[in-house]
Amino acid sequence: MMKLDLLVMTVHPDDAELGAGGTIAKYVAEGKTVGIIDLTRGELGTRGTADTRRDEAASAAAILGVHMRENLALRDGFFRNDEESQLHIIRAIRKYRPEIVITNALDDRHPDHGRASALVNDALFLSGLRRIETTLDGDVQEAFRPRLQLQLIQDKYIQPDILLDITPFWSIKEQAILAYTTQFNALADDAEPQTYISNPSFMESTKGRASELGRSIQVRYAEGFTARKLLGVTDIFQLF
Repeated sequence: MMKLDLLVMTVHPDDAELGAGGTIAKYVAEGKTVGIIDLTRGELGTRGTADTRRDEAASAAAILGVHMRENLALRDGFFRNDEESQLHIIRAIRKYRPEIVITNALDDRHPDHGRASALVNDALFLSGLRRIETTLDGDVQEAFRPRLQLQLIQDKYIQPDILLDITPFWSIKEQAILAYTTQFNALADDAEPQTYISNPSFMESTKGRASELGRSIQVRYAEGFTARKLLGVTDIFQLF
């Protein structure tokens, strides 16, 4: 069974790329074992379909070089932070046993994002309780809890707790985002409805956000994350 160093577990196909694409590419390049789990198929999206989103997600995963990508197929827009949903996530966490999990923003303009963040947070805690029994392919899974959980900075600006330099990996992040051809950089005469993210200005703002975060630590591009607990370091001389 594959054990992951880093798992990005987010609600919609393309959330991982938008919020952590540079981080994913960085750690893949460094030899870490990295995976993505999408909670839903994004079937309520205005543009494209669940099938096109599936194909686009596979293309983006290949660009990023991740070692696995799965979709839990929870109900887009209507999933709940309940026992059934939590058990889906617990099984996945115990299957891949990631050291670090990155999930959606604590709060955002899209209601799925904050709700997914709370769902994953609760499931990660419960995954460490041995009296919650789950099975995979008929085998009982061992309890497991990742050592660190981080959240994305998404559309609604949230002050990050940590910034990561992704400058060498910006082009890979951008290519992975643009693999979602139904979602981003739509032509003016596109037959499908235009949306907030399909306008080319959205990609400009995405690049601007990365540049703004990068400027805070004197690099060209950065991604920001929040933590639900205080973070410690062993060497303050390694900080920017």
